[in-house]
This record gives sequence, C-alpha cells and structure tokens, in this order.
Amino acid sequence: MSNYSENDKKEDVQILHSMGYAQELERRMSSFSNFAISFSIICILSGGINSLGQATAGAGGASIGIGWPLGCLISGIFALGLAQISSAYPTAGGLYHWGSILGNRFTGWLSAWLNLLGLVTVLGAINVGTFYFFFGAFGSTFGIEDTLTHRVLFVAVITALQALINHFGIGLTAKLTDFSGYLILATAVILTVVCLASAPSYEFARLFTFGNYTGQPTMAADGTLTGAAVWPTAVSGGMAFLLGLLLPIYTITGYDASAHTSEETVKAAVSVPKGMVSSVIWSTVFGYIMLCAFVLMLPNMDDAAKQGWNVFFWAMDAQVNGTVKTILYVLIFLAQLLCGLATVTSVSRMIYAFSRDKGLPASSALAKVSSKYRTPVAAIWTGAVLAVLFVWFTSAITIAGTPAYSIVVSCTVIFIFLSFVLPIALGFAAIGTSKWPVMGPWNMGVGAYKLVAILAVVSMAIIFYIGVQPPNDWALEITLGFLVLTAIVWFGFENRRFQGPPIGDAIAKRKEQIAAAEAAVGEA
Repeated sequence: MSNYSENDKKEDVQILHSMGYAQELERRMSSFSNFAISFSIICILSGGINSLGQATAGAGGASIGIGWPLGCLISGIFALGLAQISSAYPTAGGLYHWGSILGNRFTGWLSAWLNLLGLVTVLGAINVGTFYFFFGAFGSTFGIEDTLTHRVLFVAVITALQALINHFGIGLTAKLTDFSGYLILATAVILTVVCLASAPSYEFARLFTFGNYTGQPTMAADGTLTGAAVWPTAVSGGMAFLLGLLLPIYTITGYDASAHTSEETVKAAVSVPKGMVSSVIWSTVFGYIMLCAFVLMLPNMDDAAKQGWNVFFWAMDAQVNGTVKTILYVLIFLAQLLCGLATVTSVSRMIYAFSRDKGLPASSALAKVSSKYRTPVAAIWTGAVLAVLFVWFTSAITIAGTPAYSIVVSCTVIFIFLSFVLPIALGFAAIGTSKWPVMGPWNMGVGAYKLVAILAVVSMAIIFYIGVQPPNDWALEITLGFLVLTAIVWFGFENRRFQGPPIGDAIAKRKEQIAAAEAAVGEA
C-alpha cells in the first residue's frame, strides 16, 4: 500500500506493544478492506433477504418503509460506541480487551464469552441461511432436499471452504472481501432496478401503511393456508411493528469484525472506527433502497404476508424474468458465501485474541500463529468446526416441539448486542479516568460518546424485549440461564485462574515475550 509508510507501520506496532501484544498477524488490510469485511458480514443480500418474512408478516410495508431506517439507527448506535473505543484500543481482542480495560477481569471475560458464543452461532446461522437460499433458488435443479443430512453436509462443505481460504492468509481473504463489498453494492443496485422495472405500479403509500399479519398462517407446501405463522401469537399493531424491527436489527450486525481485524489493518486507530461506521451507513442506505423497491414490486401486500419466509422467492417467481432471476440468484448466493467467509475471519480472531491471554481451553494451541501464512490456523478451524457442530446438534434436537436450532439462534443476536453494550456502558464511567484517559484520533467528543452510551443501553432493552417474544420466548430462559451459568463458572473456577489482558506493569514485563513472538513469525 503506497500510502502506508514505515513510520505508519511503526506507529501501529507501537500502539499494539503499548497494550502488551506482539505483531504476530500481518498488516495487509487497507482501510477499505477493513470496511469491506464488516460490510460483507452485515451483507444486506443475506440477512436483508433471508429474514424478510419477519417484516412482511409483521406490520407489512411500514416494517420496511419506516422500520428499516429505525432499526438500522438502533443498531448503528452500538457501532458508534464501539468505534470510539476501537480508536483508543485497536486490538484483535476488541470487545474482550475493552471490557477488561474499561471494567475488570470479569467484565472482560464475560464480554469475550458473550461475543464468542454469538459469533460461532452467527456463523452457523449465516451458512444455514445460505443453504436455504440455495435450496429455494436451485434446490430442485440439484436434487437438494430440506433434510438434516443435506442441510448439515451443505453447511459443512461451505464452512470448510471458508476456513480453508482464511487458512491461506489475510491477503487472499481481504481480496475476496474487497470483491464482496463491490459485489454487494452492485447486486443491490441491479436487484433494485429489476424490482422497479417489474413493479405493477409505484404504490409508494404501501411503504408507510401499517398492517398486522401476526398470528396468521402461511402458505404450506401443498398450496393450502395451513403453514406455520412467522409470528404465531396475534399481537397489537404497535407490537407487530416492533417485531418487524428485528429484520434490520438482525441484519445490521457483525461490524465488530473491523475491530477483530485491527492488528491486520493499516492505520488501525482511524481505519477501524471508520470501517465500522461506514459499513453501517452504506448497508442502511443501499438496503433501504433495495427493500423499498422489493415492496413496491409485490403484487399484493396481503398475499405477500401469507408467503411467510418464502416471500422473496414467491415475488421473484411472480414478477421477474426467469433468466434475470437466475443471474440475480447466482450473485446473491456468491455474496452470501463471502459473508460466511468474512465471519470465519471475525470468529477466528476473537478465539485467537482470547486465547493469547489464556481465556480458553487449549489456549497455547489456539493462540499460535502460522509463520508461513501469518494466520491463527488452529483458531480458524476450531471456529469453523464449532459452527458446524452447533448446526448439526441443534438441528437434531427438539425442545417443546421447537427445533433447538431455532431457539438458540433467537438468542444469538441478544448475546451479540450484550457483548456490544457491556464495554460501551463501562466506557461511560471510564472515559476521562485512568482507565481511558485519552480519546483516540477518531473522536466524537466525550459528551457525544456519553449520549451514545445511554442510547445504547436503552436500545439494548428494546432489543431484549422484542427478541424474547413468541416464537422466541425460550430466548429469555436461555439468556438468563447462560448468565447464571457464567456466574457459577466465574466464581467457581475462572476468578482464581484467569488474569485477563496485560495492564500496567504486566505490559512492561512482556517485552522479551513480544520480541520472541514476533521473531517466530518473521515480523521485521
């Protein structure tokens, strides 16, 4: 990178050393690459399409026209808070490191487990979503059926491919996620144009018209209206709108990947926060235009709600030319594959960072960086295997008539956002103190940050409330059970063992260790 001087590199490494860590990973990611990896995980062509039924079977058109920007704003508040912290502490540990520095060993450890559990399950959920998109688009062509065997094998194959690409270095991964950024933007524009060209009329009022389709059955495979409702319990119109907010909130997440790749990004103290915030802004704008065009293309809002989770394929089949539709399906499928690729990167860096501070079993192996590829190979494959096992086991188990997979995935975003809000809230009290004496070069100001922190806590309460509504009501018990379990594990075991990241004098004592680690991977 021509604009990355030796002095810039020296400054990046010095910041890392000042936090007690070695430059083991390779800084090959540009500012755009850092943006692209978060933009790829957010992927409006993945969550924005695969979860459309949450909105169209909720409050209908208003869930997109009004709900999408509102939900993106709620999610974006967290991105602003994390961006400010990342500018001061640009490490691969990200949320774990911040939770420790701004709070204490326990809050750091809790942030790590919440984030790690969320990332592993998100990876599994993204690739399951890719399976269902492929099934809906090409299932009949390739003879794929919606069975446990086909689903798990499909997920295992694409996850292994994503892990293999990550294995061979951040250079290859960054090139593909850079391409993914352009692909998502281009495909979103093409899909928007196709939807507008295929629309029977431009009934813009439907984007701001509130419906209430909760409790209504959907179209079954036999063509009868006997399928399971997206929202099985009929609720008020206001609540239907709130439930529809889960579409943008669930989609606009994953931007913490910019933080997890901090140690591989040039000029990280500026590039990382910019990558986080800009990925949310671009996803919000392009996602809004694309989904509004899709709503305008729908033949009828009432009929669309009856399609449930199949609304995208139903509308495309009804309105779009077959050849054009197939081309779009190929582009969307490729974007979803690359979404999973970027998520493997994020998961593996979190595992690596937590392990180098002895936070996980087999930490020595998980924290090891390949001298040839400069990647945490063991962490990459561990994250991939855990995601596949998660999909396999939870898909095979049923709890109270509901697949365990659906129950756990409903908790995933709650865990993710809890891991976001914890360091942000801790930063509210720590900013200006010895724990966080100086803002980073990307600086919104102390007053603005404190306002963002308050809004993040309020937003977390909203997300938690709507995230545990039926059919996700088991999420409440699982989340509370997880928090009780973590308390038992912490006070019973980890409180005596886990030391957390190096702070104060512990950083100075790591100089020889840092030098040895960098020499082992050939870092000049």
